[in-house]
Amino acid sequence: MNGPRFNEWIQSPKVRVIDHEGENLGVMYTREAIEQARDVGLDLVEVSPNADPPVAKFLDVGKYKYEAQKKANAARKSQKTQEIKEIKMRPNIDDHDYDTKMKKVVEFLEDGDKVKVTMRFRGRELSHGQIGMAVLQRVAEATAEIAKVEAYPRMEGRQMLMVIAPK
Repeated sequence: MNGPRFNEWIQSPKVRVIDHEGENLGVMYTREAIEQARDVGLDLVEVSPNADPPVAKFLDVGKYKYEAQKKANAARKSQKTQEIKEIKMRPNIDDHDYDTKMKKVVEFLEDGDKVKVTMRFRGRELSHGQIGMAVLQRVAEATAEIAKVEAYPRMEGRQMLMVIAPK
């Protein structure tokens, strides 16, 4: 409990005290509150420093830190990280290949992942960028109900990229 925050707090003459059972003991001098907390075998911890007077509570600091760490670990476990999955296509993709790739795109979006659709151009295909753009527009229209276009199609070297995110 050492350090500048503790020293500043000790100098504040009075604090509103809440005991270990959550009961409001009222406003009392800081030193008196510290002694009462020690009598119970707990520490006096400042809960709300910006209140007037500041609010302090009787707590077992070690137990409090342990509980907070447990809560943080549980929250970290339960959250799902959003990944970016990539689907690669070619401008003159066949209908059946397109359908197969679209099934995977929909599956990824339903799992909550973003999808990066990459249109790869080889050789002279690069001069027909509008064909690739049409395929990417078709993908965007097909997924319009379950997803939104996060990054519109743009050229990067010999490939055109588009990112779709679930709604």
